[in-house]
Amino acid sequence: MTHIFEASLIGHIPGKPRAGAPSHSALSELDFDEAMAEIGAWQGYAPTPLHCLRDLAARLGVRRIDYKHEGARFGLGSFKALGGSYAGLRLLQRELARRTGNMPALADIRHGQYRDECADITLVSATDGNHGRSLAWGCKRFGARCRIYIHAEVSQARSKAMRDLGADVIRIVGDYDASVALAREEAEKNGWLVVSDTSWPGYFEPPRDVMAGYGVMVREICASLDQAPTHVFLQGGVGGLAASVVAALRQHWGSDAPRAVVVEPDRAACLFESARQGRFSTVKITDETIMAGLSCGEPSEMALEILTEEVSDYLTIPDDLVPPTIRLLGNPTGHDPVIEAGESAVAGLAALIAARAQPDLSQKLGLDGSSRVLLIGSEGVTDPNIYAAIMEDRDEA
Repeated sequence: MTHIFEASLIGHIPGKPRAGAPSHSALSELDFDEAMAEIGAWQGYAPTPLHCLRDLAARLGVRRIDYKHEGARFGLGSFKALGGSYAGLRLLQRELARRTGNMPALADIRHGQYRDECADITLVSATDGNHGRSLAWGCKRFGARCRIYIHAEVSQARSKAMRDLGADVIRIVGDYDASVALAREEAEKNGWLVVSDTSWPGYFEPPRDVMAGYGVMVREICASLDQAPTHVFLQGGVGGLAASVVAALRQHWGSDAPRAVVVEPDRAACLFESARQGRFSTVKITDETIMAGLSCGEPSEMALEILTEEVSDYLTIPDDLVPPTIRLLGNPTGHDPVIEAGESAVAGLAALIAARAQPDLSQKLGLDGSSRVLLIGSEGVTDPNIYAAIMEDRDEA
């Protein structure tokens, strides 16, 4: 492609996949079934498009590229709409059962039969933007209060989107992991309930529900394909998206499930570092990445359990690959569709382009002319100002 991809320093270490039990136990088929049944009943539900990028595949010398574009998901701009809102609903269900002694149906909460009871419940989370927006949307629909903690670098547009949905938004001094810690601390102090996409010792039900919600994407993908991809490139972050996708793909395709490649910013590579050390590891983020949704220094323990069993390769990419990849999707050549993608959405595609521009890396990843690659376009334009600056190639991006 271009010189920037050929010259970029891409970190790579191999995983040690074993296709073990966590892809069926940590996240079961029943978890995915229940999430699909509930989310599929929500007003406005519709499968998001799976774009076949034929011209780009030909340029990169692979057989096929399928790009799952999540920009239109429930009008919230990202795949996170499937996770935070669903996990919040499930947490409200458990809390109402604890208070009343009876387990309410999810549909009854959704239809407002417990709105007065939900008004006394506060759901809390930390976010880089998309997860908090999903939770705020859910709280507004179900009648619960919502508090969202954001770190210093979250854009004003993303903060406003959550406030517009009725959330109290608290901006802290510090990074994403500091906002997670403060959300937990203040929730424990005030009797609020945390809806996090990352797990820690003793806290696993909401993160599992978040990942179960993400599985809706995979059910839609598998329904659209008559053959398993050979590769799937997945964004890192805390690992919830990647773990959900690889588990659901393994359950559907079995031994034919695609080779899983996790991609992270080189400024926030906690999954890469955990794989390198062979144990749960954190990284300190000193400079924020442009890929805001992936700016995470501490993995989810539950997600890491699945990824350790399933992931074949871990990659890190520099920030300078992101803007040209966004522009490539927004101004495609040939007959490929125009895709308006956010910064975190293009990590997998950027890594794929770089790999095909670097023969040694391409060989390590087993990429060739027969490869069929699945990409998760995790977000659309969630900050119009940032997107406009990138498309105009301005430094403000």
